[in-house]
Amino acid sequence: MSATESTSPWRLLLIGAGDVARELAELAPRLGFAVSLCEPRAERRVAWPAPAEPWLDHDPIEALRQFVPDIYSAVVALAHVPAIDDAALIGALPSPAFYVGAIGSRANAEARLARLSDAGISETDCLRLKAPIGLPIGSRSPAEIAIAILAELIDERRRQHAATTGPLCVAAVS
Repeated sequence: MSATESTSPWRLLLIGAGDVARELAELAPRLGFAVSLCEPRAERRVAWPAPAEPWLDHDPIEALRQFVPDIYSAVVALAHVPAIDDAALIGALPSPAFYVGAIGSRANAEARLARLSDAGISETDCLRLKAPIGLPIGSRSPAEIAIAILAELIDERRRQHAATTGPLCVAAVS
């Protein structure tokens, strides 16, 4: 079963196609997430090594419209470009997505929250933003950062959905 043919309802939209996104795209399907990608920069799309993931529109706002975040969705901004990441977050934070996160330092996260507030995102929606993303395990390499992000996604998924859906088993037996 390929990443795009998941029987799981869980979906992950990656905004930005850098090294961390590559690691997430490889690992997330093993954890029950169907992965979609959005990358406005043509050179990053061309350099992407794994063509199996579905590419959405190059514009983050339009990609979110195509993705249609729901309670089984996570949106992760990884572009490291405020114009790209902020556009995605402005669309994702008011959505029902169970997880919305952005990569970057604590200082960048504080500046981002100010920009989102200035853009009209409510305080309640701003408080939903996970930034910096990932469990604090001292990650340095792209693979370690991806693992920290996925660990946080799993934790958030279980916390938000276990009470209403019972045990979560997303592994497919072949």
